[in-house]
Amino acid sequence: MSRRRDRRMMGRAFALARLNHGLTGVNPSVGCVILDRDGHIVGEGVTGVGGRPHAEEIALDIAGSAAQGGTAYVTLEPCRERSQGGKSCSLRLQEAGIARVVCSVLDPHPVANGGILRLRDAGIDVMVGYRRRDAARLYAEFFASVPAS
Repeated sequence: MSRRRDRRMMGRAFALARLNHGLTGVNPSVGCVILDRDGHIVGEGVTGVGGRPHAEEIALDIAGSAAQGGTAYVTLEPCRERSQGGKSCSLRLQEAGIARVVCSVLDPHPVANGGILRLRDAGIDVMVGYRRRDAARLYAEFFASVPAS
């Protein structure tokens, strides 16, 4: 994938995240864009009002089998575990056959943190740190609310 496409798609993911910013309860508003293996957008999602469903869930449900071999752009690290049970976003990305994940920033929450490690352990190409200044601004309140571990 080209850096230009990465910039554009991550910009789209942040635009989605801003749609529900402040409407997702204790969860941050995350944006997710899924491209198929040919680079076409096949799914998009933003964290639902109240915090559920997660952006990755929505985008993967829309993308269906077209996500296989594709790329996911996510504004915040896909969760390692779910606080209310169910499959985590990192596991769902893995099971969908995503080949590459571009993520802006790691999630400091102790339940969610570690999703990137799960993806890397599964052999998925992961890039972290893309547009981290945008993430720092968008998630400042959320980061401040996470208890120190």
